[in-house]
Amino acid sequence: MLTNIKAVIFDLDGTIVDSMWIWKEIDIQYLDKRGIELPDGLQKEIEGMSFTETAVYFKKTFNLADTIEEIKREWNEMAFDFYRNRIALKDGVRDFIELIKAKNIKLGLATSNSRELALEVLKKHGIYEQFDTIRTSCEVEKGKPHPHVFLKAAQDLNVKPHECIVFEDTYAGVLAAKRAGMRVIAISDELSLPYKEDICNLAESYIHNYINIA
Repeated sequence: MLTNIKAVIFDLDGTIVDSMWIWKEIDIQYLDKRGIELPDGLQKEIEGMSFTETAVYFKKTFNLADTIEEIKREWNEMAFDFYRNRIALKDGVRDFIELIKAKNIKLGLATSNSRELALEVLKKHGIYEQFDTIRTSCEVEKGKPHPHVFLKAAQDLNVKPHECIVFEDTYAGVLAAKRAGMRVIAISDELSLPYKEDICNLAESYIHNYINIA
C-alpha cells in the first residue's frame, strides 16, 4: 500500500478519531437553543464544508443573528470536552502512524474541522508531534469536495500529488482527494455507511480499521 509513496495525508474526523457522531448532537443542541428543529439531511448537506463554510451556511439557512466568528466559537466550546475527554482513536491508527514514520514517509493532516479541536484531540492522544503539517479547510479557498486542502498539505510536505495517499471516510473527502490527483483509501465510519457504494466506486480500496493493513 505504501510502495512509492512519499506522504500520507489523513482526514481527522471519522478517519483518525471516532468523532462524527458528536456533530449531529451539537447541531441539535445549537439549533434547539434558538428554537429551530434540525432539518432532515443537514449532515449530508454540509459534508466536507470547512468550519467557516459551515458557519456561513448555518447563518444564512437559519437566519442567525450571531456573527460567523460567534458561531464558530460556540461550536468549539460545545465540542471541546468531547475532543479532550471522550473521543477515541480509530482501531489500529496509532500503530499505523508509527509504521508510516518508521518508513520515513511524511505525514500530513487535512481536516474540515477547526484547528483548535484538531490540535486538542491529537495532543490528547499523543500523536500531534508525528505530523509534519496540519491544515484545515478554513486556510484554503474552498473546503471538500474541492481538492484545495489536500493540495496545500502536499505543498507543505514538498511532494507531488501522485506521491501521496489519502485516508478519508466521507464521499466529499474521497472526492476531494481524487480531484487532487492522489491515491485514496476509504475507511468505514458509521455515518458514511449509507454512501458506502458511492465511496467504494471512487476509492482505491475500503478498510474497516488500520489493523494489519500495511
